[in-house]
Amino acid sequence: QVQLVESGGGLVQAGGSLRLSCAASGRTFGGYAMGWFRQASGKVREFVAAISSSGSTTYSADSVKGRFTISRDNAKNTVYLQMNSLKPEDTAVYYCAAKGTLRIESNVYTGTGAYDYWGQGTQVTVSS
Repeated sequence: QVQLVESGGGLVQAGGSLRLSCAASGRTFGGYAMGWFRQASGKVREFVAAISSSGSTTYSADSVKGRFTISRDNAKNTVYLQMNSLKPEDTAVYYCAAKGTLRIESNVYTGTGAYDYWGQGTQVTVSS
């Protein structure tokens, strides 16, 4: 069992930056691939970025590529989402998710159904 707690959300002007953190507790963090998703009001949850359990592979949605960066610090059991050049359309509740892997691997996962554990979410609001 893994518990995930997101933090770092808030209100920011367009063009600004935020860094989201997701602290994990429970089983060994290094054995999990991680992802960030977001859900805007009235819309379905969508993939934002993912990182492999090895940390060697990352992948981002086209809508955030070049602006958002996912990273992880296994010593701190934390995954981050650095968000730069924020736009009003980035406004959403951001969720981190964890997928258990049988071994340390380089795969990343983009589907919500692939993940085993979810955090409660943190609100990001970008004003124009």
